[in-house]
Amino acid sequence: MAKIPTYPTLYNDVKFISITKLKQWEYFDLEQVKSGIITWSRNGNQIGSISIKVNTKSEQPYIELEYNFRDKPRCYKVKLVSIPSNLGKGVIWYFLCPTTNKRCRKLYSIGGYFLHREAFKGCMYDCQTQSKKNRQLDKTLGMYFKIDCVFEEINKKHFKKYYAGKPTKRYLKLNKLINQADNISIHEILNAIR
Repeated sequence: MAKIPTYPTLYNDVKFISITKLKQWEYFDLEQVKSGIITWSRNGNQIGSISIKVNTKSEQPYIELEYNFRDKPRCYKVKLVSIPSNLGKGVIWYFLCPTTNKRCRKLYSIGGYFLHREAFKGCMYDCQTQSKKNRQLDKTLGMYFKIDCVFEEINKKHFKKYYAGKPTKRYLKLNKLINQADNISIHEILNAIR
């Protein structure tokens, strides 16, 4: 008898807020209060938006989230914590999840609240739902299909291949990926398909 599918919620498909993106948009300059709107879109259509206010000026920094969920307004604060960078330059910011009290760099919206991923039960990443055969195919042939992206990156206008006469680490890494793709044998392809 076949297994009944569960159709878990995928973290890859839900809305999330990322510290990395907020930092790119300059929300984490010290001693400031900055407001803005984040929007999500799929296939060119807007699927959601949220008003945010990041306060790094107060004694306890926070991000305030304000949005509608199923036509009901929601407004709450999520604490922000920072730790000194191990490079000695500035600080690293984290959200402090209101439910799990864990530090995290992303908050996911499942069930109407933005929380740490461990606050949700039965959710998975897309790669966790792949069959064993598909994972093996991706492991064996994945680089072969992604090689166009690697060539595109190497050939970008301002990509630095050499610095001070030596190849850059990024260039060496991308070259290694190209060599791996070139060395995929027909034997490996046939074994992965079986």
